[in-house]
Formats: sequence, structure tokens, C-alpha cells
Amino acid sequence: MDKKYALFFDIDGTLVSFKTHEIPPSTILALTQTKANGHHIYIATGRPPIIITNLGAIEHLIDGYITTNGALCFVGKEYVCRQPIPKSDVLTCVEDAQTKGYSLIVIGERDVAVLDPTGDVDRIFRQMLAVKNLDKASPLEKVLQQDILQLTPFFSADYEPNLMARIPQCISGRWHPEFTDITVNGADKGKGILAIARHDGLDASQTIAFGDGGNDTSMILQAGIGIAMGNAIDALKQQADYVTTTVDDDGILNALRHFGIV
Repeated sequence: MDKKYALFFDIDGTLVSFKTHEIPPSTILALTQTKANGHHIYIATGRPPIIITNLGAIEHLIDGYITTNGALCFVGKEYVCRQPIPKSDVLTCVEDAQTKGYSLIVIGERDVAVLDPTGDVDRIFRQMLAVKNLDKASPLEKVLQQDILQLTPFFSADYEPNLMARIPQCISGRWHPEFTDITVNGADKGKGILAIARHDGLDASQTIAFGDGGNDTSMILQAGIGIAMGNAIDALKQQADYVTTTVDDDGILNALRHFGIV
């Protein structure tokens, strides 16, 4: 294929298996060949940089990152976009979590604070998702002095409208039934794709996005080709241009072969 593409990959459930917490060998092979063929590889995740710790096998192949669901995007050490949440909305969410007693992750530009009165952060992030580095969390007071890029409250979808009505400058991107990721309006993975494409001098038609969760919808719709994993939620599959096999069944390799990238 002569046309060069920028490819964007979600991490959890797309690059990394929920079962093994590792990148399948077929995916490593596929991305190595993708890079050798002259395409660019980007990460597009809800994770902040401090907890992107599971990509060691492909780290040398990555050209840049969309993190915190598009609130912070960078190529090398250069910020491509940076969109903090208004402090008034941050404080509303923090006060709500403290009053209602639910867990909350507060992601600052440099540090992360973890409020975990219910143990949900530890149970889901450490035990289920094998997230590392949360033990390096900083005090809330320190993090609140920084620009806040993302808030991750642990509550059900039923309660979500209650909070969102009180933080009108924000949007929610849920990819797990027990928590959601909140960013400022205008920050999502789809807009992150556009920002990086502009940075690389590429048209949006030269982008390909892979995802599996609700917070991947914006980039699946925005990319020139949007690909849902076989393990993706049904709503995302309905929006995708193509549905591949699951992360554990060579989904990325199969899709890249289908589109002639490898």
C-alpha cells in the first residue's frame, strides 16, 4: 500500500488483553510490520501518562500519545493539545465524591490523586486491570494546585446524569460499568486524532482507529477508518466501519491484513 496512515490504538481491551494483561504476540508482530511499512503508530487512551506502564513490548514503535481521552496529546516532548477542566467543575466533582462517599481519581498535569473510600479503585484498577503506579499518588491538595486534565469517578451510569448536570463544561466517556472518565468539553479521542493528524501534515482520511469501549466512539467516528474489536461493546460495533476479531484472537493483525497495512 503506497498511502501512508496514522494508526491510533486504545490500550485496554484493544492492544492489551483483559485476560492476560499483556499485548498478544500477533499484535506485536503486526505493529512491527506496520512501522516497517512506513506508517505512524499512536496510542489513544483514557489513561494518564503516569499509568501507561503496559506497553513495553511496543514502546519503541510509538510516535505519540493521545492521553486522558484527548485532554493531553503529545509527540515526543511536544504538546499537540492540552485542555484542562475548569477548576469550578473540578471542585464540584471532588466535593460530590467526598459528600456521597464514592471513589475518585483526580488527574493533574504532573501528578495524580486517589480518593478510595470504597476500595473500588484498588479492586478495579490494580486487581482487575493490573494498573501500576497508583501507589505513587500525591495528596489531593497538591494535585488541585495543578491544571486538572481528567476526573474518574466510580459510580453507576444511573447516577452519572446527576453529576454531569452540575458540571456543564464537561463531558463523560464511560468505558466501564463502574466508573467514567470526565474531561472538558472539546477534549475527546476524536479531536485528539485531528490534532495529531494536523501536526503530522495528514488528512483525516489517512487515519485509522482501533477501540473497544464507549470512550472510543469519537475516534471511531472521526477516523478515516474506524475499527471495533470483536470484544467491543455493541454500540461501538454499530458505529465502526469494520469489526475485527477479539484482542485475544489476533484482532489487530487480522484487521491490518484486511486493509493491506501489513
